[in-house]
Order: sequence, then C-alpha cells, then structure tokens
Amino acid sequence: MSIKIGVIGSGSWATAMIKMLTDNQQEKQINWWVRRQEDLDYIETYHHNPSYLSAVEIKLDKIDLFQEVKDVFENSDIIILNTPAAYLEDALKDLSPNDFQNKLVVSAIKGIVPSIKMIVGEFLNNKFQVALEDIVVVGGPCHAEEVSLEKLSYLTFASKNTANSAVVAQYFQTHYIKTVVSNDLLGVEYGAVLKNIYALAWGICHGLGFGDNFQAVLISNAIREMEHFVNVIDPQKREINQSAYLGDLLVTSYSQFSRNRTFGNMIGKGYSVKSAQLEMNMVAEGYFASGCIQDIIHEHHLEMPICNTVYNILYKNQPALLEVKKLTEQLT
Repeated sequence: MSIKIGVIGSGSWATAMIKMLTDNQQEKQINWWVRRQEDLDYIETYHHNPSYLSAVEIKLDKIDLFQEVKDVFENSDIIILNTPAAYLEDALKDLSPNDFQNKLVVSAIKGIVPSIKMIVGEFLNNKFQVALEDIVVVGGPCHAEEVSLEKLSYLTFASKNTANSAVVAQYFQTHYIKTVVSNDLLGVEYGAVLKNIYALAWGICHGLGFGDNFQAVLISNAIREMEHFVNVIDPQKREINQSAYLGDLLVTSYSQFSRNRTFGNMIGKGYSVKSAQLEMNMVAEGYFASGCIQDIIHEHHLEMPICNTVYNILYKNQPALLEVKKLTEQLT
C-alpha cells in the first residue's frame, strides 16, 4: 500500500512542493487542500494553479483535491503544512490532538505563529501534542520560482529523529532537487525565521541606496548574529555555514524572487508597512517574525543589532535611514 501525503496550503511554495512530489518517482498518493473553491475548480479544469506559479502543470492523475483540511488529515499518513505562519491557526482550527495521532508532520513554513510567538514545531508540540520526534522541518535554500523552472536546488529535512527526516526526504528527490538530512530541528527552523528578517534588513538598506559593499558586511554580520541566537536557544554542535543556514540566508537576501527582500526594499523607499503589504499581495514572513522574535531576544538578553534595527523601523515607526545609520556603527 502506497504512502499517503497531505499538503495543507495552495500558495507558491505549496504549489512548488506539489510539483516536486509529483515529479518524484516514489509511489505515493497526494492529497491537496486548496483554500479557495474557485482555485480548486480552476485546477480541476485547467491543471494549473491560477493564483500562484501558474506555469506549473498540476498532474491530477497523482493528486486528490480537498476543500476541507480535516479530510486531508483523515486520508494521509504524512502531513505537510505549507501556509503562511500567520494563517496556520485558522487552517487548523477544526482539528484536535486526535487528528494528529500516528501522523508524521512536516513544516515547510518559515515563520513564527504570531498570536503565540512560537515557531511551528513548538506550536504543534504545545497545541496538538505532536512529539518533537514526529515533526520534520524543511529548510532551503530553495525558492518556489526556481523549482517551477527545475533549477537545481537543495532542501534540508531536519528532525530530532533523523529516520523520519530521511523518510520525508525520499519523496522530494528529483533530477532538480537534492536532499540533506539533519537532526537540528530547532536550529534549522529558527534559522529559517531569522534569515527572513535579515533579508528584510538588506531590502531596507537597498531601498535607502546602500550598495553591494555594505550588503556583504551586513550579511556577514547577520550569519554571526544567527549563530549566536541558535546556539543560545538550542546549544549543540552545528556548522552555521551549511546551506540550511548560510545558504538560505544568502539566497533570501540576494534573490530577485525574495519577497522579504522586496518588502524591505519598499520600506526603504518610503512605503508604509500596510501599503507595502497591500501592493505585494503576498506574505513576507520576516515582518511577523521581527515582531515575535523580540520577546526571545529580551528573555535571553541577546545582542541582536540587525534584528533590533528592523523591529524599530517596522514596529516603532523609527526613520529607516536614521536606524540604519546607527546600525552601521555596530557592524564589523
């Protein structure tokens, strides 16, 4: 009997994951929750997602479409959560811990659940009693747009039980996706959260007119700041220069496809947070993460000047140029 994999979410990253899963040669059944009925109807008729990565052909012979999250859970062995972090609670509102029993739960969400200020792994463990060993986190560097173009990309699958990481990883391997297995569940997930804040920081600086030389200084300081954070939160041996940490930070900061970089660039050019959000029509996880991460910074008395700068600009409405100029005096 083939494995049944459920995907919760229908944005660009979820659509990219559907492509990876259907291009992978392992036998499986895929159950896909599509939030909007009009999108589901369009996919059934035209085999493309009308709202995200519309060039990707959806192979419906390998997929069952659902409009109810509970139905996906009931019919799946592995659950892949792939909504923006801010919408996750709403997506799972009708579920109880019983719905998660005997499921391997995968988080492809690179953000913090804003209302409770927890990364997704901690949220699943606290609210739905999912054991940390049954949670797998997906890290990059990997943009959905390049997946759609079948550009060679690498994904890291992290769990406290690496056997579970390996189980999930095998269903994503294709000629354009290579996979890495890790036991650093918290480090990979927090790294994915932080890199969005740093990409947003660079976007602000770019919007203000700073150039490539300063970008190199900012990002080299950012990876050290990230290392300091994850080593305090979850002390263990890790190599911060691996692709799940430094690689994801680099691509999110540099790439034209980075929504966090784009969001920050708009802020640097003078957009308000609300106007930037409305114009993008996509969620920049770094915005919510910046607000949530401050509690952890204060709790552990961490020195995080880049994160603090972004927070001051986004949440305290401090002038971007003034805050960045203060930051330049703290970087090395």
